[in-house]
Amino acid sequence: MLLAGDIGGTTIRLALASPERGPRDLLLEQEFPSADFKALAPVVEAFLGKADAKPTSACFSVAGPVIKGRAHLTNLSWDLQDDALGKAIGVARVTLINDLKAIAHAVPRLKPEETVAINVGQAAEDAPIAVLAPGTGLGEAFLIWDGHDYIACASEGGHADFAPTDALQADLWAFLTARFRRVAYERVCSGSGLPHVYDFVKSRDPSSERPDFAATLRAAADPTPMIVSAAINDPARNPLAAQTLSIFIDVLGAEAANLALKVLATGGVYLAGGIPPRLVPQLKDGAFMRAFTGKGRFAGLLQTTPVHVMTVNAAMLGATLYGLGPAAARQGSAPL
Repeated sequence: MLLAGDIGGTTIRLALASPERGPRDLLLEQEFPSADFKALAPVVEAFLGKADAKPTSACFSVAGPVIKGRAHLTNLSWDLQDDALGKAIGVARVTLINDLKAIAHAVPRLKPEETVAINVGQAAEDAPIAVLAPGTGLGEAFLIWDGHDYIACASEGGHADFAPTDALQADLWAFLTARFRRVAYERVCSGSGLPHVYDFVKSRDPSSERPDFAATLRAAADPTPMIVSAAINDPARNPLAAQTLSIFIDVLGAEAANLALKVLATGGVYLAGGIPPRLVPQLKDGAFMRAFTGKGRFAGLLQTTPVHVMTVNAAMLGATLYGLGPAAARQGSAPL
């Protein structure tokens, strides 16, 4: 039995899976707020206390680079090491995998109903694929074809320098540079970045913010869900939230195209993470694709590039697939 986990900066998701039932028919699944714990082992202990069986292996998707079995979570101050974690939770074999690598690993194995098309395009066979996941942070990855299957490759592209594409974004860059000294895409295009974009928009027109909404944001532990909800559900009464979301979508489109050009992702671009599934109507209204295709001489290439939103928890699915694959192979079954 496999213990699978998606360890994010905001939420920790754990599940038990078996080779017989596969990666989608989970035996047990539960979410925990990341801020409630100081380490992963106590989360696992709380989860397994409700389980009827003990896992023999574990695979955790973690939001940070994984190097030689060690990981430091970018938006959660935890250091993880596979062997030490295995001893702490009583599991013989523990695998740590970067969360975007896990998401990318799931892409070729997605079912049609697990994605929504933003741009249908025409995928080139066996061509590279790009993956971006704005959640608490901004994760990026890509896949390349090895002649038999796709290989998922992690990156930290979300921490590359933010490049404005118009005068408004140039002002945003200056605002954030004054606040942080250096501005990466994650400072703009993520759940943790959205409040900074909102602060910038508000600085240009403070009188547009409703007093009751301002009080709600001040009282919130995490203002991002409220900003997004206001922008989606009541943009007329919350113009600052609406403009914040508009900037977010423009930047996401431009950066998705940047990654697509860098890896020549004519096999498609996939958006994952906690935010895109909530924004499907907004991503389909044309602004995203205008930013995505606004690359001069390569606009035509990008117009034919498929873009999809992944509507499942792809990090959990990828970690489960990755963890079950070797176990299934050892038992004589085809790898998942």
